[in-house]
Amino acid sequence: MLDLPRARTINEPFRIKSVEPIRFLSASERARVVQAAGYNLFKVPAQDVTFDLLTDSGTSAMSARQWAGIMIGDESYAGSPSFQRFEKVVQGLTGMENVIPTHQGRSAEFLLMQALRLSKGDLVIGNTHFDTTRANIEHSGAEAVDLPCAETADTQLEAPFKGNIDLEALRQRLDISSHRVRLVILTATSNSVGGQPISMENIRSVRRILQPRRVPLFLDAARFAENAFFIRKRESGCQDRSVRDIARQMFSLCDGVLMSAKKDAFGNIGGFLAIRDSALAEAVRS
Repeated sequence: MLDLPRARTINEPFRIKSVEPIRFLSASERARVVQAAGYNLFKVPAQDVTFDLLTDSGTSAMSARQWAGIMIGDESYAGSPSFQRFEKVVQGLTGMENVIPTHQGRSAEFLLMQALRLSKGDLVIGNTHFDTTRANIEHSGAEAVDLPCAETADTQLEAPFKGNIDLEALRQRLDISSHRVRLVILTATSNSVGGQPISMENIRSVRRILQPRRVPLFLDAARFAENAFFIRKRESGCQDRSVRDIARQMFSLCDGVLMSAKKDAFGNIGGFLAIRDSALAEAVRS
């Protein structure tokens, strides 16, 4: 009898209920596709792409319970039980009373910028704004300012939290023009620098800097669970805490949350705004 080495395999903890075929183009076919697109990857038809490393929204398989939830979902124009369940979950996770559902995260951004009545001369500071966030800020007339930490510039450097905001640069900007800074948004994880996480200490420090100046802090939380996992894995004193507990602490340091539910929530559509300030929430609703 042969003494074969024991294979180390990991079985996926789910059953696959649906399979979608994807195309495998030959080298010559791929060359024709990119030439026809003028070498602009945004113009390549999605059906000709085998491995899509650009799209990260609404591409995950939904669970059996999510699909079942669609079938039992209540479509009442007002007072929907589906919203009541959604609201309760978001309130329990974020600790914020005011929950406003949106069809996507980018619409949450648009509504917030309009409710804040941003205008020319105003500044919105971030670690590194996501492209739709920047577009919605600039659409309002304000300026989107990126203050990434120094480690971000070195792509070969292995640093645990390259999504952090530059705290000293933030202090300097506030000292120079604090009256112009209307909002600070931390994107967790920071998509525009390769999905790098923010540390809890960095969020806490930003909160300490902003609080006496009465500048609100919002979290772009599309990848909040992933960021919380990185905090648990990499930040001192967090290894024995649950991801949910770390996420709740992240939210507790913020005045509001912008969320696309098409990422860490594994939904194929949806998002929300969660806000502590009831007056601002009413402005958004209006």
